[in-house]
Amino acid sequence: MRTLLIGGARSGKSALALRWANERAKSVCALVTATESDAEMSARIAAHRRERPSHWHVREEPVHLGRALREEATSGECILVDCLTLWISNCLWGMPSDTADYPTWTRERAEFLDALAACPTDVLIVTNETGTGIVPANAASRVFRDEQGWLNQLVAAVCDEVYFVTAGLPLRLKPA
Repeated sequence: MRTLLIGGARSGKSALALRWANERAKSVCALVTATESDAEMSARIAAHRRERPSHWHVREEPVHLGRALREEATSGECILVDCLTLWISNCLWGMPSDTADYPTWTRERAEFLDALAACPTDVLIVTNETGTGIVPANAASRVFRDEQGWLNQLVAAVCDEVYFVTAGLPLRLKPA
């Protein structure tokens, strides 16, 4: 079963994914994409580490998410991917630059979608909905918003279940 949890920032997506992973499986692998880019992000990562059960297997993978998913899927564990939003940013702007790295992003996106479609174990995926706000004022933000929206559509098409999460509450979108 492939399940996508999509919602805005602080909507409760990650907390719901943690709870569902605990309920669905005795053994869980968390594939996490965040990097400690500054003090505030380090604090967020530390909070997520404290929230996860200590017996979970955790793999930090900021860029090569498809490869990591293929490798971890052989263990039979439920896999929690948190989150696609940071992963896109890591792929597009992994090196300090004013321009997006489309070759890396295109390659990594294709690898992830292939791995997800072939995954033989349960997968819970967390991602942000970024298209419900205003049109960003700068080109890089518009590129990010567009790529996030297109990726969300592609992942939702592969997933068996899709939930929109707001205020900690899941609204089932797929299957209808």
